[in-house]
Amino acid sequence: MNIARWFKHLLAPSWIAARRFGPALSAEIGNAVMLAETSQRGELRFVVEGPIPFVYLWHDHSARQRAADLFAQLRVWDTEENSGVLIYVQLVDHRVEILADRGIAAKVAQPEWEAICRQMETAFKGADYRAGALLAIEQAGALLSAHFPSGDKNPNELADHPVLL
Repeated sequence: MNIARWFKHLLAPSWIAARRFGPALSAEIGNAVMLAETSQRGELRFVVEGPIPFVYLWHDHSARQRAADLFAQLRVWDTEENSGVLIYVQLVDHRVEILADRGIAAKVAQPEWEAICRQMETAFKGADYRAGALLAIEQAGALLSAHFPSGDKNPNELADHPVLL
């Protein structure tokens, strides 16, 4: 149990995600996801969360565990080719996690996703949320294009707009 982490989350304002990723940036992220998905068959979801709900703090969930919970809640796993990818930004813990469904994970190694996460965290430390988010989406799209190129059938199975919690 990390009391300092509890206080950081409990004292963080609930509107922090909406402030850092306002309407203009959210629209840009949605457009970037839509564009990235045109060249490959993967499905990207972008989630930004401010403070973690208390129940997750109580159970000492890491940012990765919270991302896994959201992966399931948002049904990122529910794609025909098991090609969902969640980009999760935890603002209070200053962590970024990328989770890929089994169809993607079989072809793209986790260290490739980790590199994108660390680049995002570096951009976010400099308060450049726009560049960090858009570069990550572009890089994720490039990785997916290499392993899951677009074909005749490329339905948009998940919403493109970001989720702000």
